[in-house]
Amino acid sequence: MKHYLVISLLSISLLSLCPVPAFPQAMSSVKGVCKDVDGTPIAQAIVEWTALETGRKYSLKTNNKGEYFSLGIAFGKYNVRLLKDGKELWHVNNVAVGGDETVQDFDLKKEHALAVQSQPGMTPEQLKQMQEQQAKAAKEQNTVKALNEKLQAANTSMQAGDYDAAITSLNDANQIDATRDLIWFRLGDAYRMSATKQTDPAEKQKRYETASTDYEKAIDLRKGNENAMKDPEANTKMAAYYNNLAEVYAKSNKLDDAVKSYQQAEQLDPAHAVQYNFNIGAVLTNGGKVDDAISYFDKVIAADPTKADAYYWKGVNLIGKATMDKENKMVAPPGTAEAFQKYLELQPTGQFAEPAKNMLASIGASIETSYGTKKKAKK
Repeated sequence: MKHYLVISLLSISLLSLCPVPAFPQAMSSVKGVCKDVDGTPIAQAIVEWTALETGRKYSLKTNNKGEYFSLGIAFGKYNVRLLKDGKELWHVNNVAVGGDETVQDFDLKKEHALAVQSQPGMTPEQLKQMQEQQAKAAKEQNTVKALNEKLQAANTSMQAGDYDAAITSLNDANQIDATRDLIWFRLGDAYRMSATKQTDPAEKQKRYETASTDYEKAIDLRKGNENAMKDPEANTKMAAYYNNLAEVYAKSNKLDDAVKSYQQAEQLDPAHAVQYNFNIGAVLTNGGKVDDAISYFDKVIAADPTKADAYYWKGVNLIGKATMDKENKMVAPPGTAEAFQKYLELQPTGQFAEPAKNMLASIGASIETSYGTKKKAKK
């Protein structure tokens, strides 16, 4: 029996790319000297030049005198950052590189003095804090950009059915930053979907277990993220995490865990309670818990009387409670025939139409629908 409502949070539009002719680029050179707030040369630092139009980066290392130099820098506008041990010390934007050699020095003593002058009433310590906040924001922006690139690559791979490539992209993303719940959620999706393609039962089970671990990690990270929990759609997104986790639990025959996860999803996202309760009914049906399954399908029917499949699966579970009379004829519980008849009324040509008719025939019931047909079962 299939489960439904596997939710994906990422949607990416794809653009068609056309080849364009390549032309040789004009090149120039850049150089500079880097000094700290005490006027001391900053050795073994990185001066990173990022082209505004292409995004191409040139990472230039300073020597023991704080000097850096490079030939072969393409013409254009650049954002330039001074980095030491991965931390931004200063940056300058929109630096033009043209025909002449470009000199871009970093004198932090001078820069700090100018910044204090431009910010009346700001102490050097306050300025330092502001700069650290700016550097932190810039780093976050770069991280998010890199993660989005990995997510896009993973989504493209999954759309093509190449789940192993998606797993590689998402693991690469976790190497950049392993604290993002969405990365772990999508990694869980990749393992869950890849499991269905495995022919080795052990490998299939292993992938389901890995998927559940990834979903659990995503849930824990999101719970611990105050900003994420302030999102107006926080509950809906968390429900998606629990829904897909429940799907994996069900595929791994962890039925109790699956039911609990679907119940968590229902509490967080009552707007989709009908589907979550249907999925619980499906899990209970697969687990042979007939009475509980019927109860959940009744919940679905009460909330949405047009949910045809709920009537069919209720009927299937009721058939499971049938007994044999003295004449060795099947005696189904009350409501069995009505459940199958209601399914046929709503879906006369649905995927379960023929099985429903066969079930009715097996209990000697007639096939009745609001379409005016009435046939007696063959004896």
